[in-house]
Amino acid sequence: MSLLALGVSHRTAPVPMLERLALAADAQTKLLHELTENAAIHEAMVVATCNRVEIYVEVDKFHPAVDAATEGLARATGVSSEDLVPHLYVHYEDRAVHHLFGVASGLDSMVVGESQILGQVRQSLRSAQDEGSVGRALNDLVQTALRVGKRAHAETGIDQAGASLVSVGLDLAARSLEGLAGRTAFIVGAGSIASLAATTAAREGMSVIVANRTAERAEHLASAIGGLSISIDAIEDGIASADLVVSCTGALGHVVPADVVAEARARMGNRPQVMLDLAMPRDIDPEVLGIHGVTLIDLEDLGALLSDGQYEQDVEGVRRIVGAEVQNYLSARVSEKVTPTVVALRALASEIVGYELEWFASKRPDMSETDRTDVEHLVRRVVDKLMHAPTVRVKELAAEPDGEAYAEALHRLFNLDLRTVEALRTPDLEDGAR
Repeated sequence: MSLLALGVSHRTAPVPMLERLALAADAQTKLLHELTENAAIHEAMVVATCNRVEIYVEVDKFHPAVDAATEGLARATGVSSEDLVPHLYVHYEDRAVHHLFGVASGLDSMVVGESQILGQVRQSLRSAQDEGSVGRALNDLVQTALRVGKRAHAETGIDQAGASLVSVGLDLAARSLEGLAGRTAFIVGAGSIASLAATTAAREGMSVIVANRTAERAEHLASAIGGLSISIDAIEDGIASADLVVSCTGALGHVVPADVVAEARARMGNRPQVMLDLAMPRDIDPEVLGIHGVTLIDLEDLGALLSDGQYEQDVEGVRRIVGAEVQNYLSARVSEKVTPTVVALRALASEIVGYELEWFASKRPDMSETDRTDVEHLVRRVVDKLMHAPTVRVKELAAEPDGEAYAEALHRLFNLDLRTVEALRTPDLEDGAR
């Protein structure tokens, strides 16, 4: 069986599409059951957040499973397959493992390093366990991903990346504006990084205006910091009233177009204005650099300044952790697939030894108990030594490309009972697994 990951995220779809793909809890439950009722899918888990909806499944066949997952997601969200497919990404086997480990570590988040995704993945696993849609394979995979995510945060400073970006960005803005107190900040977005920027700006003594595609979120953020909220459609008014514009949304394309900035600047006079783009992909059109009085600061600028590259070092450190953990997981998974064959081979050898010792005992009824024990010990030692090299070597070879072929060779060479091997491959599952 093989692992398949299929989904849509802020990296592949604009915010309106992500909003259409939002899944309520009951819709997720229904989707889990629909997926596992399909003959091509044996286990399933759904991860649904404001910035992504992903399906992880253990499958027999790739193409039927992709079709089933795509159609299931389309039905669950009400988005047609024609609209959905252009935004979908599909990862298979090792790429699927790498993707999930990266997600759990915060590398794939809109705000790199945010730790909220760990809790969201954990809750997704718990929900799938409650519905009986995960078995040993997905349970082990997700538990490993959660451990990798914890390790990434414990061993690097990745969880401080977002805070560092805001801090350094506002420091640069303060230099350009000769201080922030008493000035006005216009915040576009209401996610974690935008909220942090708004809170920090308010703490610096700035008046804060917030705009977001979802008006309720903008109102909530503005209320929390004593600011004002405006409609996202009034973005030109927000820009015209601000000394500092900070944008961080999950949208694809420019949320702050250059022509809108130019029109807003025409209403402002010559006072300087700083624009801080904390989004990836960029929210603010780089062409604003050609507008008189505007200073643009983006993630590339900030990355070069963060503690002499500490931001990049932390991100690269997490990537190394994820890469190593993926290799460890895949090696262990291949070894686990081969282990039942090794156990079955040793069981066959032990069974043959037992039969032959019984035959020998029937031929030598006068043999003393001591001699009988010595003979049995000698025979078992010989068989163990003969079995040792091939069983150790087959585990080593299993990690190579097409490594399972060596286990298949053992099946054929020793005529192993495949029913015994399969029984060893499917031990009783832990609590919460199907």
